[in-house]
Amino acid sequence: MNKSMIAAILALSSPILFAAAAFPETISWSWNEGRGGYLFALIFVVAELVGLQIVVSKRRLLAVVPMAAAAIAYLASLEYGLRDYIVESASYFDVQLIYSWTWLWDFVMMAAFMVAGLTIFFGKRWIRIAPAAPIFLAGTAIILSLDAFFPYDTLGPLQYVVPYFIEANVWLVGALDLGTAIAHDNVMLLRGDHGSMALQVFWPSAGVHSIIIFSLVIGAFMLKMNIARRRKAVYFVIGIVGTVLVNLIRIFSLSWYALKVTTDPVAWEEYHKIAGEIMFLPWLFGFILVIVAVESRRLKKLEAASPKSN
Repeated sequence: MNKSMIAAILALSSPILFAAAAFPETISWSWNEGRGGYLFALIFVVAELVGLQIVVSKRRLLAVVPMAAAAIAYLASLEYGLRDYIVESASYFDVQLIYSWTWLWDFVMMAAFMVAGLTIFFGKRWIRIAPAAPIFLAGTAIILSLDAFFPYDTLGPLQYVVPYFIEANVWLVGALDLGTAIAHDNVMLLRGDHGSMALQVFWPSAGVHSIIIFSLVIGAFMLKMNIARRRKAVYFVIGIVGTVLVNLIRIFSLSWYALKVTTDPVAWEEYHKIAGEIMFLPWLFGFILVIVAVESRRLKKLEAASPKSN
């Protein structure tokens, strides 16, 4: 990899690295309470750009540096009053979920910076060269905006699938004889080793947001892969099914925690904050790695077979 590409990666990564170093407490894995998604955007940037032999001119690199500095300045200014202003502005837009509203702007800013930076480096080709990070960031921003403006179960289409997830979970709890579980619409009543607990599940907690983000990221990733459309469709369907299964595992793990570990609301909420993203994000990245590995092996076999066929 040439030095100019290393410099380009560092320029694009610098705001994320700054956030992780200066404000490590904000790198939370709860999807609407921190910047944990920044680290996965960083992984996407590095994974997609490492190894490219494209030479980025010094002029383009220098054009991105002030933008990176502006992004860093934004992150720093949040600690000196800007976040308070954002919180206060929520009332003007009738926003009920303050966390989603405040973190929304972090992801909007970083997505805009990534798109601008990649456009300067690669022009319109960026959508085929390195789409995953900006689309992941933008997708997260979209989901946070939906959660901010349509909290809980007010967004009917996304809430529609939740009762089916809950019914499947109740069946699994009963099949494994872990305790008592009863479902009513989007409410689960659980009784286990430590007493009873009622869980009301809304679409973000059910992982519906992860299905949307997965669809956006994997769709963009498929654009850059030079494989047949049928194979792309197969990968996409397998990925969606896998994401649904990951979300079912997440809901089951939350139920198991209440049934077998604790019904203390504070302790349970701490687990709930990290359970979703700590399962979904590794699955997303791992699935992409599997696709790359499978297609690379397939390409090598085709290349090895072609001389024989001639």
